[in-house]
Amino acid sequence: MKSLFVLLFFSVTLFCAPLQWSHDYFKALSDAKKEHKLIYVLIISDTCGWCKKFEKTTLQNTKIKERVNKEFVTVLLSRDRHAIPKFLKTSPVPRHYFLDETGKILYASLGYRDEEMFNAFMDNAQEHYEILKDENYETSKDR
Repeated sequence: MKSLFVLLFFSVTLFCAPLQWSHDYFKALSDAKKEHKLIYVLIISDTCGWCKKFEKTTLQNTKIKERVNKEFVTVLLSRDRHAIPKFLKTSPVPRHYFLDETGKILYASLGYRDEEMFNAFMDNAQEHYEILKDENYETSKDR
């Protein structure tokens, strides 16, 4: 009985795992290379109502959290508190960037998005990544 409880607890914990945000872009780059994942950067402002709504609704959806945790290294940067690389725009917010493990922007957008639209963002980032991988493979094959 005890082992069943432990198994159930870990199953629930796994499926409801919170997003593991880094606040360090360069550490995220390093982690993405090690884990062979893409990077999702969310830029917010501490006073932004749409940012708070996005974090409290879309990013609390269990399926969104599962997908983001599985496919991305996550970076949350507040333009009020964190160092943000100059090549990333910080206004308006919320601003979404999907990058490959080298820091190349695959897809970018801004504003509040519901679960369906955010899933489409992740799909677009993955598609762009696959296209780039195919192009790089073809280019290297021709050499």
